[in-house]
Amino acid sequence: METEITIEELRFLANIPRELETTFLRVANGLHLKAKHPKERVFIMLVRMLQNPKKYAYSKSKLTNLAKTVFDLKKNGTDITLTEDGQELLVNEEAVLTPQQSEGKSGNQFGLREDKLHYAVFGREHIEEGALQQMETAVSLPISVSGALMPDAHQGYGLPIGGVLATEADKVIPYAVGVDIACRMCMSIFDIRPDYLKREPHLLKKILTENTKFGMGGETGRKFDDSVMDKPEWNATKVIRDLKDKAYRQLGSSGTGNHFVEWGITEILADDPLLGLPKGTYLSLLSHSGSRGFGGNIANYYSKLAMQKTILPKQAAHLAWLDLNTDEGQAYWIGMNLAGDYASANHHEIHNKIAKQLGETPLKMIENHHNFAWKETLADGREVIVHRKGATPAGTDELGIIPGSMSQPGYVIRGKGNAESINSASHGAGRLMSRSKAFTSTTRSQMNQILEDAGIQLIGGDLDESPMVYKNIEDVISAQTDLVSVLARFSPKIVRMADANRKEGRED
Repeated sequence: METEITIEELRFLANIPRELETTFLRVANGLHLKAKHPKERVFIMLVRMLQNPKKYAYSKSKLTNLAKTVFDLKKNGTDITLTEDGQELLVNEEAVLTPQQSEGKSGNQFGLREDKLHYAVFGREHIEEGALQQMETAVSLPISVSGALMPDAHQGYGLPIGGVLATEADKVIPYAVGVDIACRMCMSIFDIRPDYLKREPHLLKKILTENTKFGMGGETGRKFDDSVMDKPEWNATKVIRDLKDKAYRQLGSSGTGNHFVEWGITEILADDPLLGLPKGTYLSLLSHSGSRGFGGNIANYYSKLAMQKTILPKQAAHLAWLDLNTDEGQAYWIGMNLAGDYASANHHEIHNKIAKQLGETPLKMIENHHNFAWKETLADGREVIVHRKGATPAGTDELGIIPGSMSQPGYVIRGKGNAESINSASHGAGRLMSRSKAFTSTTRSQMNQILEDAGIQLIGGDLDESPMVYKNIEDVISAQTDLVSVLARFSPKIVRMADANRKEGRED
């Protein structure tokens, strides 16, 4: 028996206004239960409409009336946009063409190699079969040189989350970088004793909420340093130029999903000159976010373009590449690297504003990003492009941060430069279940009890980020002792995430 589509599943696709929830549910379930479309097909139909409501508003279909409403609301300033997951689904829909549909495409067709490359797997016992199968496909690409799978890995689209793939030095795969280009971690460690959390919890909560914005409508008016917007690369291509104004408005804000800004306690475990801090405990700020709508739009545009230029078998379609010797390849490379600079500036905006209001200068700031492609040299001397989709760079003496969940600690790590892992480590604990499954198999009361037991205050957040949906971070760290050394432990205490299905207003 077919189950109804729920509002939680629709929120997975877009930030649907509450006044439209009933209408969206009626239309979605009409298509699913009455017209007998599979759920996945309904979701694709909805994201396509949300991407271009004007087109659907002036056509005759079962989505016409809903599209007219959405189009009118957007025209009057209501922000109704796809989530990062909705954007991924939109790209995914482009990738599932049948062989017949692929005929006549202007791109070049490629098959997969029969001699799959060996790739290292760390913490295999913690990794689902779907992620292993996706990695098998990735190392079968004719341009693949080397691969590795991190212990937090789980199935995604194309390259699994936690997958590392080295390709020929002039080939880049937009979807192996991911939709949220240059998603990154940033930590500020302050010369403040942890008991400040008990003495001034209301002040810290106030500072956190006043200096953070989340979600599709999250924009900031007050900037600390907007010099990243002066970079000449903003004029490099029409795609980038068209996104500049939105990027400026979102500078200093965070995305939805697993993005957060939180206060916590950092315990320095080792006297390490690279970290440069004595053993002890410190008040710290940790953030996780990426390049916002700018990076998402760059990823979607060039992922689709790559799939038009490079035609692969259906199971590998997301792994289409662009050649850096072409204008399209160079345009993506410029956009991706600009998204990296922008994502870093995003975090610096948040940390600088909070530090200023706190009246303190951090003793140390640590940051690293994932969802990126780097030009690197392998241990055997080959020049390659290394794609890390949900994996942390961990070259020799490279500092990084591996977070857990809102109830589990995160770790500051020092890379060991392990050649088998392609100088990489996990980027977090990794998910045990999908977001849609989290909504149907966990409850708010269960989540609240876990947070209460751990002494954690949560501002915003939803069941898709409940601690129960993540792997045990201690197991994940234990599986990569050959990849990293642990220097410090971070324990979250006051966690700020996007509010459930509510867009943020502008900052004063």
